[in-house]
Amino acid sequence: MALVVICGQPCSGKSTAALCLSVALKESESNSTIRIIDEASFHLDRNQSYANMTAEKNLRGALRSEVDRSVSKDNIIIVDSLNSIKGYRYELWCLARAAGIRYCLLFCDAEETQCKKWNEQQGEKCEATYDDTIFEDLIRRFERPDRRNRWDSPLFELSPYRDGIQKSSAAIVDAVSYLTKKVDSKTRDVKILHPTIATQSTRFSEANSLYELDRATQEVINVVVEAQSQSIGGPLNGISLSQELPILNMSRSVGLPELRRLRRTFIKLTGQTSLSGPPPPSDAESAKRMFVDYLNRELGTT
Repeated sequence: MALVVICGQPCSGKSTAALCLSVALKESESNSTIRIIDEASFHLDRNQSYANMTAEKNLRGALRSEVDRSVSKDNIIIVDSLNSIKGYRYELWCLARAAGIRYCLLFCDAEETQCKKWNEQQGEKCEATYDDTIFEDLIRRFERPDRRNRWDSPLFELSPYRDGIQKSSAAIVDAVSYLTKKVDSKTRDVKILHPTIATQSTRFSEANSLYELDRATQEVINVVVEAQSQSIGGPLNGISLSQELPILNMSRSVGLPELRRLRRTFIKLTGQTSLSGPPPPSDAESAKRMFVDYLNRELGTT
C-alpha cells in the first residue's frame, strides 16, 4: 500500500517518529499491516555499520533488499534509518514505483547541536551511541531532502526539538491522512506511483541480473572452498555465510570443478526460469540465498 522513508541526522528522533507513526496508523481506519524496517532488525552495531564506506554500503544493501521483499499493496512499510543520501532515497522511491504503491518522506529536522546532545544523553543512559568521529562524519555527509525532488515528495517535516514527537504531531497526522486516504478518479492530493518499463518487477535488466548472479554465486563458492581448505576432508555441516542467509550443509567434500559445474547449472536454470516465471534476483543477497538453497538440495545431507 505504501512506503514511508524516515530521514534525518543521527540522533534526531527518527526511531521515535517511526514508532509514533506506526501507532497512529494502527489507530486509524486502515486495515493494512504496518511494519518498521530498521537497522536493529539486523542486530548490527551502529558504529560498525558506519565505520567505513564498505560497511555502510552493506547496511544500505541489506535494508534495501528487505524493503524490496516486503513492499506490497497490502502493507505499509516504514524504513527507519538515516536515509541521508539522496541517491539512496531515489533507489527506495524506485522500489515503491515498481510496486505501484504510495510513497512519502518523513523528515526529522533537528539542529546539529541538539543531535549531539541527544547522542550524549543516550550514552548516559547506557544506550547505543555513535562514536564522536562517526557522528561528525555522518553529520557532514547528510543531504537534506528537497520537496522539489520526486523521491523527497511528498515531504512531511517534524521539528523534534521545538515541538517534540508525538502521534498527534502535525506532520504525523498529515502523513497518516495521506497514507490512508481513499483514492478515486477525482483524487488529486494523493499520488500512487505507477511502474514503468524500467521499474517493472517482472523483468529486470538482463545484464544487471547476470552480473549479480555471477558475483554472488562466486562469493558463495569462495566461502565453501575456504571452509573445505580448513577442514580435514569430512562432511561440512553448518557453513554460515551471514546472519541473513540459510546454513549450508554438505554431506561430502566437493572439489572446485564440481562446484563450478553446479554454479554454471544454477545460473543457467535461473535464466531459463525467468523467461516464463519469476525474474532472476536483482540483488546479491537474494542470489546468494537461492544459490545456497540449491547447493543444499544438491549436496546436503539426506
